[in-house]
Amino acid sequence: MNRRAVYSRGGSPAEVLTVVEEPEPAPPERGQVLIRTTAFPVHPGDLLAVAAYPGAAAKPVPAGIEATGVVEAIGPDTPVAPDVKVGGRVSVFPQPGAWSQWIVADAERVVAVPDELSDDVAAQMLVNPLTAVMLRREAEEHLALGYDGVLVQTAAGSSVGRLVTGVSRFHGLALVNVVRSEHGAAGLRERFPEVPVVATEHPGWADEVRRAADGRPVSVAFDAIGGKLAESLLDLLTPGGKLISYGLIAEEPISVHASTLVGKSLTLRGKNISRWLSEASPERRASDVATAGQIARGLRDQFDVAATYGLGELAEAVEHAVRPGKVGTVLVRPW
Repeated sequence: MNRRAVYSRGGSPAEVLTVVEEPEPAPPERGQVLIRTTAFPVHPGDLLAVAAYPGAAAKPVPAGIEATGVVEAIGPDTPVAPDVKVGGRVSVFPQPGAWSQWIVADAERVVAVPDELSDDVAAQMLVNPLTAVMLRREAEEHLALGYDGVLVQTAAGSSVGRLVTGVSRFHGLALVNVVRSEHGAAGLRERFPEVPVVATEHPGWADEVRRAADGRPVSVAFDAIGGKLAESLLDLLTPGGKLISYGLIAEEPISVHASTLVGKSLTLRGKNISRWLSEASPERRASDVATAGQIARGLRDQFDVAATYGLGELAEAVEHAVRPGKVGTVLVRPW
């Protein structure tokens, strides 16, 4: 049998996600790869998709988009990526229905896992690194960044935030990290002692960011929160600056008067990994996936695991994934 996580309506993921049993999948056809899943991550985006599902589904919707596992079979005459072979370890994204014991994946979405990476890292080696790559590309479109301009990012202690910090250091980008609490700031300083960190629990946190920028303009801001925090970032930006919003943690909307955007010639742009999939050329996607693998190898110590659950503990895993103060990604091992 194949155990799979599904949902039939939108709502609280802990309430609407269920685990069903299905027959084991048939052998893969041409263009397909059969994978026995060993671990998958619970991403915030996965949970948003469940919560926002409109109405009721005619049949259960498989959950999840990323997983790692072992190749059990390859369809006849199927071209595969380098080092993808029967018995080899692979990761797959985007794969609808990745939260499953078995996956029949499109071969073009399957990537070999380097031998030196653990399953814990392999389960996270695509979505989060690709998000960091996407954000860096957006930031580097601003002419000041990499010269005198400074990058500011919120949720800097998150899985994506830590990768953005590592990538920024590698590329020599000046960065100021912003987190919610002084406790989180202390932990981030231990990881990256040379990168300034500011906690928004301090009333004057915006002035602390300005002091950390040391007179340089704040050219670009990454924001995974939204709401009032995003509004504060717009105030911090230099004329001609860009705010890149990629998360939906805050429930309230971003409220900004047109005079703020017009008067400072600001750019407010939303980005997400789904848009990357639809906008990037096949060549760009292949290049970015290769870069994601390099990030996973080079920053493997930043791929923290908050906790690991079994598939039968999915509700607990979902609750942990949205817990405030969580450090790392929640993983599920389906066997």
